[in-house]
Amino acid sequence: MIKDVKALQKLEDSVIRGSKLSHSEALRLLEAMWREGITLGTLPPKDPLEGIEVDMRIARIVNSCSKKSSQE
Repeated sequence: MIKDVKALQKLEDSVIRGSKLSHSEALRLLEAMWREGITLGTLPPKDPLEGIEVDMRIARIVNSCSKKSSQE
């Protein structure tokens, strides 16, 4: 749960939206988020394929929409 919404907004504005990350910066950010997920007990997932059906269904819908819109 996000407790400090303003801090999150500041992070989004300064890092995610405001500037481009270099490859090494992006890797450091990914590694930090992965370590946090491990610390919180949410990563790695117990069953990596859990929810794959939903992901596949969403992908089919998005792909069909993009094909239809490109034909117009």
